Amino acid sequence: MPTIALLLASNFFMTTAWYWHLKAGAGVPIVRVIAISWGLALIEYCFAVPANRLGYALGWSASQLKIAQEAISLLVFAGFAAVVLGEPLGWRHAAAFVLIMGAVALLVWR
Repeated sequence: MPTIALLLASNFFMTTAWYWHLKAGAGVPIVRVIAISWGLALIEYCFAVPANRLGYALGWSASQLKIAQEAISLLVFAGFAAVVLGEPLGWRHAAAFVLIMGAVALLVWR
């Protein structure tokens, strides 16, 4: 569970680093946007690296860690897109997420 919590935090910061400027930083010079995003990405690394080390030490394979990270990334992005960017989520988003979760189940279950 700590691995998942760290991956959630990591993905929140990386999603913010990649996409916050689409609305909030629209008038901000690109050099400043890049600097802010790098700062957020540094925080993301402070969660991602321990998440992967801990998960691996607990017996997760690198592939399991990656697919879990991708599923969490999509979940976090969907929430970010809806809440921060105001983009509606539809049935196609839900269907795609179900397919991704199928991939997670395929790789994680032994």
